[in-house]
Amino acid sequence: MSPGCKHCYAETFAERFRGVPGHPYEQGFDLRLVPEKLAEPLRWKASRMVFVNSMSDLFHEDVPDDYVVAVARVMQHADWHCFQVLTKRAERLRKLLSTRLKFAARLDHVWWGVSVEDRRFGLPRVQHLRGAPARVRFLSVEPLLEDIGLIDLTGIQWVIVGGESGAGARPLDPAWVVSIRDQCQHQDVAFFFKQWGGFQKKKAGRELDGRTYDEMPALTGAQPPGEEERARRLGDVERLARKFQRAKGRRMLRVVPA
Repeated sequence: MSPGCKHCYAETFAERFRGVPGHPYEQGFDLRLVPEKLAEPLRWKASRMVFVNSMSDLFHEDVPDDYVVAVARVMQHADWHCFQVLTKRAERLRKLLSTRLKFAARLDHVWWGVSVEDRRFGLPRVQHLRGAPARVRFLSVEPLLEDIGLIDLTGIQWVIVGGESGAGARPLDPAWVVSIRDQCQHQDVAFFFKQWGGFQKKKAGRELDGRTYDEMPALTGAQPPGEEERARRLGDVERLARKFQRAKGRRMLRVVPA
């Protein structure tokens, strides 16, 4: 997609297990739908912070609109959790939140974000995000690869900043981080500094000017429902998931030789 993908942790991790029978990443980093996992958040009784598709992108061009809507319906039903959805496909995010995902755009417990790594690719995503009718918007400025200059944070509730980590990690200039922090403070936006990164990210730590920054928007999730209500919602989502499981089974029958 852009320079931020160069050292993708998800691809590196997934490809380690390509070809391992029965492993969740037996197919490596190939895109796949897993409808049998859709109902899982309804089974978690205690509230959680959920990073949706931490190993992928919900708005990838090969994920069908119907499946994206199904994931959003799950988040709507599981309103005692808080969901973070991050994408580099900001144009598709804007389009769907303005059309088929309007119901999800209004949800306080679903946060919609875009990745911002540089000026050329990252800053245009901010414009698309701002144009989406989301209740909570955030920026994941990670890995930050250059000084991104002045940012209009109107309509943005949260900014996360971090450096790249692992072998070959590109350097992070403290001045770039300070600039974003100061802009967040001036524009009253929650600022979270995740890490300096580098080959030894734990050693580098996450202190900025002698302190850590852990600000984030207020959590607004509902109280967990009673057993009967949770079971009702779980049943609704399981029926939804079965439609995709049947469709997935039909596709496999067409492509798997006898």
